[in-house]
Amino acid sequence: MSDTTSRSARFFSNVLAVAYKEATELRHDQAFLGVVLVQPIVMLFLFGWALSNEPANVPWALLDQSRTPASRRFVEAVQSTGYFLPPTPVASSAAGRALLKRGQAVAFLTIPPEFRRAIERGGPRVQVQLDGTDPISAARIGGYFSQIGAAFDTGRLAADAPPLDLRQRFLFNPTLRDRDFFLAALAGMLLTNLCLSATSLSIVGERENGTYEHMLASPTTAIEIVLGKLAPHVVVSYAVLFLAILGTGLVFGIWPRGSLLALCVVTLPFVLASLSVGVFVSTLASTSAQAVFVSVFFILPSFVLSGAMISYQLMPPGVREIGALVPLRWYQLAQRRIIERGADLGEIMVPLLVLCAMFGAMMLLIRWRMKPRLG
Repeated sequence: MSDTTSRSARFFSNVLAVAYKEATELRHDQAFLGVVLVQPIVMLFLFGWALSNEPANVPWALLDQSRTPASRRFVEAVQSTGYFLPPTPVASSAAGRALLKRGQAVAFLTIPPEFRRAIERGGPRVQVQLDGTDPISAARIGGYFSQIGAAFDTGRLAADAPPLDLRQRFLFNPTLRDRDFFLAALAGMLLTNLCLSATSLSIVGERENGTYEHMLASPTTAIEIVLGKLAPHVVVSYAVLFLAILGTGLVFGIWPRGSLLALCVVTLPFVLASLSVGVFVSTLASTSAQAVFVSVFFILPSFVLSGAMISYQLMPPGVREIGALVPLRWYQLAQRRIIERGADLGEIMVPLLVLCAMFGAMMLLIRWRMKPRLG
């Protein structure tokens, strides 16, 4: 019995000794402790404030062919809800649908020329076309328009006067399937995870292996070193992209409706920007553990704030602007325009240019961090 007690005491003593050593190391790891403290605050911020199912500042287009006090009253009723931005007036139905296709409007309201006469005769009618690529937002916004139409005062005194007939039509995803929304951004989320995980250890690994100073002393510049490290991952990223396209197409029948060339073109600056974010994290971290922890911590906010998991139209002002700093925000916009709306290269030029600017900015930051420093 004494031997068993002695072995048990030695076992617990050894465990406590190792635990004390690890706790001492963690206590001095300021980067780890900082992330541990910041992470709950960020998650509280995201899930308590950033995420919402209530649309805000919804962009919409208006084709008012009636141009009468009655039609203006209906537009004012829409505005008074507080959910919508001032409408973008258009001159034709084609122009309104073009705004929907480019993602510059979520709803397109058409008031016919005979709107005032229809009110007098009974049975006034308007049409609302909605961008169905985000089913949650489309259903919510469509519900708001239905409520406005049901409550609209046509001015008729008869008790049995019919209410306004509001016809809704959902474009790009008529059945409002949720999986179309998520699968359209699947490649972007996969590539974000891959790029950050793959390159977050690149520079810090060289530092831990003792080859960092030798690498900086070589004839190659910091930019050449970084681009050389990124090149193989770009090839792997395109393989992941095509696997995602084939998987969603073969299994769920969701194929890109737009230009595959445009998708390949916009993928390059996105992959480079995401890879460079991982490299920048690697230049900031002191150890591999810190680099992995920070990169994993960056991934979830990227998914949320970018609009890949929940539409950025449902985010309050300020949060949407923060999400615009994430490369995935602009890539998922381009992806959904190509896959669901049938866009070509010209219609994704803004996301393409923003991603190129992000990659250039990250390269400047990496070059600054990789300058040789004494000590």
